[in-house]
Amino acid sequence: MVKFYKYQGAGNDFLIADNRDGSVNLSKEQIVSLCDRRYGVGADGLMLLENSDVHDFRMVYYNSDGSGGMMCGNGGRCIVAFAADMGMTRFDFEAADGFHTAQILDDGDGVKTVRLKMKDVSEVLAYSALSGVSVPSEGCFLDTGTRHYVRFVDDVEAYDIVSEGREIRYGAEELQPVGANVNYVEAKEGVLYVRTYEKGVEDETFACGTGIVASSVAAYVRGIRPSHASGGSVKYDVRAKRDVLAVDFVPSDREGVAAEDVWLTGPAAFVAEILPFVG
Repeated sequence: MVKFYKYQGAGNDFLIADNRDGSVNLSKEQIVSLCDRRYGVGADGLMLLENSDVHDFRMVYYNSDGSGGMMCGNGGRCIVAFAADMGMTRFDFEAADGFHTAQILDDGDGVKTVRLKMKDVSEVLAYSALSGVSVPSEGCFLDTGTRHYVRFVDDVEAYDIVSEGREIRYGAEELQPVGANVNYVEAKEGVLYVRTYEKGVEDETFACGTGIVASSVAAYVRGIRPSHASGGSVKYDVRAKRDVLAVDFVPSDREGVAAEDVWLTGPAAFVAEILPFVG
């Protein structure tokens, strides 16, 4: 039997199980069933906390459609909160995109504020338009542990992010064969407002951590300056569906690198303990 715990990071919700004993072995169909919001528990993704040979633990992440092999920023913060609740005090871990470390800055009222180090961001590729789509698509592509396409707009709430995001995710020739998450971003009064269509969930989520990082780095490259800058580092305040997160990084002048020393800070909260699941 597998006991799951539900956590959420800025409304991005996950089922997490402790698999340090190696006993959890879920099929793709079981992951899809558990994440189903009508016939299962419901979640944007599922994670396993596993042992690592070189770090404190290993994060194994699956989207709600059972696909894996990518990093999730909100999931990373949630698995750190889970590890802390399991009694761990160090948070150096490996994920699909490599090494991460994290700090818990605050822990009160069931909500932890987690600062998570992300991978350096390589080149940002700009496009005036994407081939194979009918919607306006000027924007840029970058990889923050997961592939993202970022488009800046004037009124982010006016867009059908599911319809347009799906068309870009599946139709844009430049993003195939893997596709990418699609972010629509509005910069207003020093804050980035971000809405994300996530592949693997195939819907808009309340927040996407790697998308918030991608939107912040893309904003800097585009010339949208943040409200905070100090000692070579810049910091963006980013509003997701309901919560505000922060992204800070050092813009890089190294060839092939757009941003380094990248950190994502935001809430991670325990929601519920799920009765044991029989696989």
